[in-house]
Amino acid sequence: MRQRTGQIIENVEITNVAAEGKSIAKVNDIVIFVKGVVPGDIVDIKIVKRQKNFREAIPIAFKKYSDIRVKPECEHFGICGGCVWQSLPYNLQLKYKQQQVEDALNHIAKVEIPQVNNILPSENIYYYRNKLEYTFSCSRWLTDDEMEIPDTEKEMRGLGYHIPGRFDKVLDIKKCHLQADPSNDIRLAAKQYAIENNLTFYNLRSQVGFLRNILIRSSLNNELMVIMVFGNDDQQPRNKMMDFLCEKFPQITSMIYFINTKLNSDYSDLKAYCYKGKDHIIELLDDLKFKVQAKSFYQTNSKQAARLYNVAKDYAQLTGNEIVYDLYTGTGTIANYVARQAKKVVGVEYIQEAIEDAKINSKLNNITNTVFYAGDMKDILTDQFIAQNGQPNVIILDPPRAGVHPDVIKTILRSAPDKIVYVSCNPATQARDVAMLNERYKVDKIQPVDMFPQTHHVENVILMTKR
Repeated sequence: MRQRTGQIIENVEITNVAAEGKSIAKVNDIVIFVKGVVPGDIVDIKIVKRQKNFREAIPIAFKKYSDIRVKPECEHFGICGGCVWQSLPYNLQLKYKQQQVEDALNHIAKVEIPQVNNILPSENIYYYRNKLEYTFSCSRWLTDDEMEIPDTEKEMRGLGYHIPGRFDKVLDIKKCHLQADPSNDIRLAAKQYAIENNLTFYNLRSQVGFLRNILIRSSLNNELMVIMVFGNDDQQPRNKMMDFLCEKFPQITSMIYFINTKLNSDYSDLKAYCYKGKDHIIELLDDLKFKVQAKSFYQTNSKQAARLYNVAKDYAQLTGNEIVYDLYTGTGTIANYVARQAKKVVGVEYIQEAIEDAKINSKLNNITNTVFYAGDMKDILTDQFIAQNGQPNVIILDPPRAGVHPDVIKTILRSAPDKIVYVSCNPATQARDVAMLNERYKVDKIQPVDMFPQTHHVENVILMTKR
C-alpha cells in the first residue's frame, strides 16, 4: 500500500524511538516517524508528510497503550510540546538518549568508536531548570474542551509557551514542572495582575501590545532574577507592575526590564534596565562563582552542568603546562573551570557581551591565566591568531546546535592540538564534525550526559586524540 498524505492507517504498532522525540513504526517496509507515542503503543495514525524513504505521522486514536508508559506529571502534556518524553520512565529515557549518541556516531560519523560510557543521569528529573521564558498573548490557544465554552465566557488572554509550529498561539500554563518555586507563583501573579489592571497582552500577529514576555532565572546561590519585556515604554504601568512583583515576592534579588518595539521577540541587541536589586545573579559551579546577567548564557541545569564540565576537564587531562583553546566559550564557564589546571586558556566567542562576562567571571574567581576574544570563529581563528596566543595543546569545543563551521575544522586540523574535547548538545552535528576531524584524530572516549530530563535532548562529550 502506498502511503499518501492524509491517509489513515489503523492498528500500527510503535517499535522504537527515533531522534527529535519521535518514535518509529514500519508499514509495508516503509519507516514512519510518529509523534506523541512510545514503543509498544498500538495506534491509528494519519500520514502528514511523505518523503521518498520515510513518512511522518500523528496518532489519531490509541487502540492499546504500551505497558512501559508512565503517567505524565504535567496536565499540559501532549499540548505544550515540551517535555515530550514524560510518558517514558526515566531509565528508558536514558537508554534512548544513549542510543541517539551511538546511532549518530555509527550512521553519520561512520568512524571507529570505543564503547560508549553509560549516560550520566540527572539528580533531578523535574524542577531542574534555572531559566524559563513565557510569552503573553491576547489570543491564546484553546483546548478542545475550552472550544465548547461560549465566546462571551472565554478568557483569551494567556501567559505560557508557544504551541509547536504556531508563532501566533500560546498555551496558557497553569503549572510547569521544570523550575522550582516560586517560578509558577510569579508567572501566575503577573498574569492575574495584568488582567485585573487591564494591561494589554501582546498580539503576536499584529505585533502590538504592552506585555510581551516574562523570564525567571534562579541560581543555586538562592538568588532570583525576574525579567520583564514590554512592547512600549509606558512608564507608570510598567513601574507599578514591577513594584507589585517585588513586593509580593521579596525573594526577587534582581528585577530587570527591556523595551522591545521590534517586530521580533529577540532582545539580545536591546539595553537591559535594572529596576531594583542587582543587575545579575551569582551561580555556583563547584567552588567557582559565575556572574549571570539578563542576557548571559548559562547551562540551564546548574547541578548537572558541574558533572558535564567535570567530564570535559577530566578528558583534557591537564597537568598545568598546557595552552587550552576554549572555542564557543560563551561566558567563559568551561574556560574558567579548567583554568586552574592549565598554563593558559584562550576563549573565543561570537557575542561581545558574553566575552565581557567571561572576563568578569575570571576576575570574580581570581583567575589570571585566561584571555578572551569576541568575533566570528572562522575569522578570528587564523594562523596569525595561533602564532600570537600560542600553539594549543588542547582544544575544547562547545558549539551551538549547528555544530562547528568547516573553516574552523580546517584551522583546528592545522593547529594540531594533542587532544580535542568536543562538548555537544546535538549528537548529529557532532558526529558530522567528528567525521571531518577523523583524518587526523581518533575517538578515544565518549560520555553522554543527561541535562534535560523529560525531553529527547542529550549532551555528549567526546575525547579525540592524534593518530
